[in-house]
Amino acid sequence: MQYIECPLCGRALAETGNVLRCEVGHAYDIARQGYVSMLGGDASKGTADTPAMVQAREAFLGKGHYSAIADAVAEAAAAALADGAQGCVAEVGAGTGYYLSAVLDRVSDRPGIALDISKAASKRAARAHLRIGAIVSDAWDRLPMRDGAVAVLLDIFSPRNPAEFERVLAPGGVLIVVTPTPRHLGEIVETLGMLVVDDRKDERLETAFEGRFERVTTMLVERRLELLHDDVSAVAGMGPSAWHAAGDLSARVAALGEPTPVTLSVNVVTYRQISFG
Repeated sequence: MQYIECPLCGRALAETGNVLRCEVGHAYDIARQGYVSMLGGDASKGTADTPAMVQAREAFLGKGHYSAIADAVAEAAAAALADGAQGCVAEVGAGTGYYLSAVLDRVSDRPGIALDISKAASKRAARAHLRIGAIVSDAWDRLPMRDGAVAVLLDIFSPRNPAEFERVLAPGGVLIVVTPTPRHLGEIVETLGMLVVDDRKDERLETAFEGRFERVTTMLVERRLELLHDDVSAVAGMGPSAWHAAGDLSARVAALGEPTPVTLSVNVVTYRQISFG
C-alpha cells in the first residue's frame, strides 16, 4: 500500500475489507483471485492478453525456454539494488509475473507490483509469488504508483511510457528494458506469419528515452532453443503475434521439423534517469 496511489487523483489509498479507497471516494474492488483493477473507463482493452494467450505464455515459460532472459533480468536488478535505491520492484506489462518473480527470488527484501491491462494475466500474476501485488492498469495512462516509489522498473516486451517511468522511479532507481533483436525467433517468424522485429527498434528506443534516461549497460542474451510443435504453437500464440499469425497455424506448425531449432535473441538494457546519473 505504501507504493501505490489512486490513478485518478493521485491520493493515497486505504484498504477496507476487499476495497481500496482514496479520501475522495474513488474505490477499487479487490477480486477474489487477488488482483485489483484500476482501469479507467476510457481504457482500451483491445490489445489485452486473452485467456488463451495467457495460457500459452504460462505453458511456454513454464518449460524454462526463456529462463536465460529471466536470469539476466534478475542479475541486472540485483546489481542495481546493491547501490541502495529505495522502493519496490514493479513491472509494466507483467503478464503472468514470470520475470518479476525471478527478480523477487533474487532480492528477498523487496515487494513486487505487477501491472498489466489483462485481467486474465493479472489473475496469474497475483499468485505467482508471495510478494507480488497485481494491478490491472493501462501502461499508456497514469500508473497507479506513487512518485519515486519504484527502485527497479521492468519493461519486458511491453509498451513504454517514458514520462510515467521517470515519475515513478526513485532517485538512483533503474529501468530495465528487454527488447527482441531482429534474430529473435527468426526461423519461424515468416513461416507462421508472426510480427517482424524492426531493424531500427533499438534506435527508436533511444529516441523515446532521450532527455529522460541514459543507457548504463547492455547485455545480449542469445540461446539456441529446440522447440517441440506444442512449444512453437505456444510462442506464436502468447504475444502480439497471436493477433497476426497466419490463419491455419496448426498446419504450418505441423509442417516444421520436430524439434525445431529457434534462436532466442534479446537485449537486456539498464537505464538510469539522467537527472540522477
